[in-house]
Amino acid sequence: MSKPFDMELFLAGVLTGSHASRKRHLRQANLIQAEIAERWQRETPWAWQRKHLAWFLSHHLGSRSEATRYYYLLTVRLLVRRIEKPWVFNR
Repeated sequence: MSKPFDMELFLAGVLTGSHASRKRHLRQANLIQAEIAERWQRETPWAWQRKHLAWFLSHHLGSRSEATRYYYLLTVRLLVRRIEKPWVFNR
C-alpha cells in the first residue's frame, strides 16, 4: 500500500507569500493533480508532461473567469518551477 502524494511537501521549496496565497496554491495544486490523475492516471507531478498542464488550463478552466484562470496559471508556474522543467504557459 502506497502513501498518497503530499502536495504540500512537494511545493514547500517554492511556495512563498501570505498564508492565504499558500493555501490557495495548495488547494489549486491538489485539484490540478486530481484532474490529471483522473484523466491520465499520472499520480505525481514527476510523471506529468507539458500537455497535461496545458490540457488542464485550456479544457478544465476554459469557461472560468479571467481572474480564476490567472490564479491557476500562477499555481501551474509554481508546479513547473518545482519539477524544474523549461515549460512556459501564457495567459
